[in-house]
Amino acid sequence: MEKDGLLIVISGFSGAGKGTLVKALLQRYDDYALSISMTTRASREGERDGVEYFFTTKDKFEETIERDGLIEYASYCGNYYGTPRAYVEEQMAHGKNVILEIEIQGALKIKEKFPESLLIFVTPPSAAELKRRLEGRGTESAEMIARRLARAAEESEGMGAYDYIVVNDNLEACVEELHGLADAARRAPVRSQKLMREIREELQGFRKGAD
Repeated sequence: MEKDGLLIVISGFSGAGKGTLVKALLQRYDDYALSISMTTRASREGERDGVEYFFTTKDKFEETIERDGLIEYASYCGNYYGTPRAYVEEQMAHGKNVILEIEIQGALKIKEKFPESLLIFVTPPSAAELKRRLEGRGTESAEMIARRLARAAEESEGMGAYDYIVVNDNLEACVEELHGLADAARRAPVRSQKLMREIREELQGFRKGAD
């Protein structure tokens, strides 16, 4: 019996390496699918519909909102961005663990709407290491780094709402830890409703046959 996949929400400080972690996880295991966002912004050179994003119009996006076709959405710089429900549910029905890489506010909304979702927060081993990584990028000003650290201080207040904290110190070890958490979470009764229902129905059939 194939079990439904998990909805996994991954958040973390800017500079925690969550994007690199997710990419490595997808490359190593076939159990996962990265959620593809829907957006009303124009596609950029090299972007493909259904690969980087699902591109659509403002009217169609708002129609999707009206029929509750999005798990979550937001407006940014005049464009809509959201997570299509149909794509996520289709992947999960095929046993894939669907990963949403979003910030804390969105993650908590997902948890309210989907209590069975798995929330994981990725962090460096220390604040000093986070600062070092941000500075090591060499692409941002001291002012921007200070803003990111201030934002991280705010986000740290919400870490306790997550199911697990994963320390991204060693990438290889972190990938294995994340996979292990997802594998264990799938076995929890709250996330095994389909399996339990099928077993109960089959057992009821055996009991009727024995009567």
